[in-house]
Amino acid sequence: MQTDKMFNSISKVKLLIVEDEILLANDIANKLSDNNYHIVGIADTAKKALEILAKNHDIDMILIDIILKGEFDGIELARLVNDKYSIPFLFLTSHADSYIIERAKSVKPHAYLLKPFNNRQVCIAIELALKNFSNKFSENEILDKRDFDSSENQVLNIKDSLFLKKNHHFERVRLQEILFLKADSNYCTIHTNSDRFIYSVGLNKVEEQLPVKRFMRVHRSYVVNISSVNGFEGNMLFIGDNKIPVSKAHKDEVFKLFRTI
Repeated sequence: MQTDKMFNSISKVKLLIVEDEILLANDIANKLSDNNYHIVGIADTAKKALEILAKNHDIDMILIDIILKGEFDGIELARLVNDKYSIPFLFLTSHADSYIIERAKSVKPHAYLLKPFNNRQVCIAIELALKNFSNKFSENEILDKRDFDSSENQVLNIKDSLFLKKNHHFERVRLQEILFLKADSNYCTIHTNSDRFIYSVGLNKVEEQLPVKRFMRVHRSYVVNISSVNGFEGNMLFIGDNKIPVSKAHKDEVFKLFRTI
């Protein structure tokens, strides 16, 4: 669970929809907009999708229909995306023949969505694709259903940002905006410049997603963004208006580092 406040340090996940059935494309766009995703554009051909990608370097994910009009189908588009961009994508599919399925597997999609689908299914597919991309997995069994708990807390590290779960969608929080993380029993609170996210997972689980050169454990209950520390006194670090305790176990390592900044 997280707070409902929205601030500039948090941005909507940006999606590109590649679908040549315009009514379906608009329906998907409306569903995702209602769930707080930002639709960068809709493309009905691979060529148009590549043009949108060339102009928008901050697209987070692509939804690609396998069957597209034009010179390239969705599988060839996915191959080009893999070669040129580091972006997760999911396939929109119906039950296709074995040849198409084998071709689709070859480009390692991060998730798939079987037509027809509802609002909940498209959100879960996006969540699964982001999770697989973050963990460097792909969906090899295109038409095999798999269990996935959409209510599960997810913290994903993609493109120098954490994608943090809020209600039924993700929000992007840049690593530089994160001040510190605090453990409280079985919960972990992520404090940013202007908001906080509370997760029902342990601090260790979230810490695994953070780059060790930028974040440091200073106490069994605290992990800090090194660059956010603006002073220290005694066994306390100052981060904005917050005082973060440093434990004896971490004191030598922590203060040795901050004395060299």
